[in-house]
Amino acid sequence: MSEFTPKDSISPACASPSSAGRTDGLLELFDMDEIMNCMHCGFCLPTCPTFVQTGLETYSPRGRIALMKGVATGQLAVDAEFEHHMNACLGCRACETACPAGVPYGGLLETAREVVQETKKAQEKPSAVRNLIFNRVFPYPQRVKRLGNVLWAAQALGLQSFADRTGLIRILPRELAEMQKAVGTVASPRERRTRLPRMQAEGETKFTVGLFTGCIMDVMFFETNQATARLLTKAGCDVVFVPQQGCCGAMHAHSGEMSGAKELAKRNIEAFERSGVDFVVNNAGGCGAALKEYGHWFKGDPDWEERARRFAARNRDANEMLAELPPLSFSKPLPAKVTYQDSCHLAHGQGVRNQPRELLRRIPGLELVEMRQPDSCCGSAGTYNLTQFDMSMQILDGKMEQVRETQARLIVTSNPGCLLQMKQGILRAGLAGQMEAVHIMDLLDRAL
Repeated sequence: MSEFTPKDSISPACASPSSAGRTDGLLELFDMDEIMNCMHCGFCLPTCPTFVQTGLETYSPRGRIALMKGVATGQLAVDAEFEHHMNACLGCRACETACPAGVPYGGLLETAREVVQETKKAQEKPSAVRNLIFNRVFPYPQRVKRLGNVLWAAQALGLQSFADRTGLIRILPRELAEMQKAVGTVASPRERRTRLPRMQAEGETKFTVGLFTGCIMDVMFFETNQATARLLTKAGCDVVFVPQQGCCGAMHAHSGEMSGAKELAKRNIEAFERSGVDFVVNNAGGCGAALKEYGHWFKGDPDWEERARRFAARNRDANEMLAELPPLSFSKPLPAKVTYQDSCHLAHGQGVRNQPRELLRRIPGLELVEMRQPDSCCGSAGTYNLTQFDMSMQILDGKMEQVRETQARLIVTSNPGCLLQMKQGILRAGLAGQMEAVHIMDLLDRAL
């Protein structure tokens, strides 16, 4: 693997103001109160994976906020250099946990990326690939499912393994060629088509919950959604697979496509309002963080803010929901040493840390061993492992050193992106056959 080489850092204090790349109307998107809350104390620096890797101030939350301030006040241009430093951030939000001033860095980063993208759109037409992803595929659940059908067919016909064996896979970009090795078996179109729209609680119904199935989650991790539903019914919930729901909008928001993210959010708010469920439950840390932030996304919108806040208040991660319900009875012992990798957006974005661990400790025979930094990012970060491959792999390799120290047989996580990344880490570390990465809902379901 080639070493990650950061671009030369720039100092906001020394950079020359320029009118190039300035879109004054967009600068009003920045919340200067939030930017000025940064006290420059540096508590965030040791928690930031990109700063730890590079040692450069502009690769830290403090440095990026300084750049945002420069742009927001018109002292710096919205140029390629600013875009690079915003995109080099994982968005893991570990800095928010460390920050004594409570700076909402995740929201600031989304605003900065929105300003970048809107500035670029005013200057040039978006690339065909970007337009395809954000405007032609992910806003349409049926198109995502069709892509899933294509992937299933490739696996069922042996095309994926054939490409691996013959080396044809090398025609793909390196990051995709490596990632596909970690992709598990995709559910068949028939399995997905014949799913019941509602699953009844075992015993007395305590709540009716709508399972947020996601876009990629319901294609590549269909069985994890099914396992989540089974666990919830065992705990006394009726589970409804709400129609007309779609992508949560997180990928759009993290990529500066905020208007698209809001359109997806509106669709989900309306779908779950019609369903009449008591709670909305999800099993993907990144999606859950976005769903809980809908109120913030629509701040100041007279038509949507209150509806978005009500929707966000009803959202629960599956770990949260199961921890609030009467304890599940696990009848199948799992005698194995396990380590838990926190999903960044579950731990730092939602504050859900203890509940997954409490659930794991209830499984007979399971030994939970903590790694040194379980809440440090694995390097997945949505699409980061595709767009910033070298940095992502450096972070992953460091994470796998910590995993190896635990001598665990299972790596458990609560987010599909983290799961794929940890599977990739096992392969890179030469631990295939010795270690397995698994979603916590699948592991709990095994023990029922």
